[in-house]
Amino acid sequence: MVNEKQKKSKKNIIILFAVAILVFLLGLFVANIIERRSESIARFQIVKPIAEWEPRNEVWGENFPRQFESYLRTLQTDFASKYGGSRTIDYLEKYPELVILWAGNPFSRDYNQARGHAWAIEDLRTTLRTGDNQWSPQPATCYACKTTDAPRMMAELGVANYYKIKWKDLGSQHVNPIGCQDCHDPKTMNLRITRPALIEALQRRGTDINKITHNEMRSLVCAQCHVEYYFKGKEEKYLTFPWDKGFKAENIEEYYDEIEFFDFIHALSKTPILKAQHPEYEMFLTGIHSKRGVSCADCHMPYRVEGGVKFTDHHIQSPLNNVANSCQVCHREESSKLIQDVYEIQDRIEELKRIVEKTLAYAHIEAKTAWDNGATEEQMKPILKLIRQSQWRWDFVAATNGMGFHAPSEALRVLGTAIQKAENARRELAILYLKQGWKYPVEFPDISTKEKAQKFIGLDMPKLIESKKEFLNTTVKKWDEEAKARQGYLFDYKGRK
Repeated sequence: MVNEKQKKSKKNIIILFAVAILVFLLGLFVANIIERRSESIARFQIVKPIAEWEPRNEVWGENFPRQFESYLRTLQTDFASKYGGSRTIDYLEKYPELVILWAGNPFSRDYNQARGHAWAIEDLRTTLRTGDNQWSPQPATCYACKTTDAPRMMAELGVANYYKIKWKDLGSQHVNPIGCQDCHDPKTMNLRITRPALIEALQRRGTDINKITHNEMRSLVCAQCHVEYYFKGKEEKYLTFPWDKGFKAENIEEYYDEIEFFDFIHALSKTPILKAQHPEYEMFLTGIHSKRGVSCADCHMPYRVEGGVKFTDHHIQSPLNNVANSCQVCHREESSKLIQDVYEIQDRIEELKRIVEKTLAYAHIEAKTAWDNGATEEQMKPILKLIRQSQWRWDFVAATNGMGFHAPSEALRVLGTAIQKAENARRELAILYLKQGWKYPVEFPDISTKEKAQKFIGLDMPKLIESKKEFLNTTVKKWDEEAKARQGYLFDYKGRK
């Protein structure tokens, strides 16, 4: 009897102890939920009201410190993948043939790997492609994709009027780099499109922007800038996306051919050249990731979790520098294997890209020699058309970041047709030389370095560099003084390395 009572007592003690532990754990669980909910709610609390077109990223950062802190990492320039990253790469030095391909265009002066978004204004000012030069001065349209000040000025001046103004005349008004206001509504923090050119292009294609999903917006906010575009109208310089006939290289080429558009006349071959900007979005649309519903942000701005707060990482960068949070969310292979797979694809694209660059450089020089020998416009017209088509296709792939990885099959297809057209142009040139009795093959100059290639096309680089230094020390310095006087920006991005 005594034993029965003792057993029952022990059993009650064990039950009581278990209940106590359970209550304790349940209390911790509830407290954790309350804490995480508080953090989640705090994430959306506006500490300081944000104006409709507030361009200063640090003002947004007062409300969203996690996002702002991650954004500041776009100032880092210490990552280099095999074909990209955030480190500076002088592409003209790496590929001297590019100087020949862009003879007559400012890109023959200076073309570097783009740094992070926080460097956008700094790099726009310092490049040898902007400022005073012998080419037509740039319009304010050139600011459209580089600064959070652009939507503010468009709202103030009117979009059409903004585009007409000269780039230099609005220098003191554009001091804040790409950031928060470009993509977010300051009241709701919802993603929004702030660049009229994208809205107008979608409307021309019959897309109802009010029916765009959140997942689509996670790519479209990038498509405001990472696209092919041109300045429509001699005086208007109206920013326009040439998507009316489709997104592929041939569709856009057809659009340009129909309006007889060209970006510049080649200084050697006299070809009316189409200079691709950076059609990442168009290329991405033809790739497997887009077809599977993956957005730009999924790879370049993956989600992070701190405490109970899930937020988008605003350190916009190469996924290869963040494989665990980008690639491995879907692909379960080891990081080294995934990176190697990317490099194998990029190696193939690079191989074809280099074939086109060398072939086109020869074609431009052979065409120049043909003109020097007295070729007529009638004789050269079909040849120049082939050169134009080849260079457009090459540039459509080469100008996109990622070395074609956004759509490898499409990149290889486009480069293949670029090779075909470049070789056909050289074949037609060879036939012309033989028919006319001109010396063939042509004696090619030494363009093995950037400096030699620039000298061949007639660039006085010391003079251009000195002119840029003067521009930075006088005009740009004045812009910054004017901006600081009106509190145009509060944060010294140059001081954050």
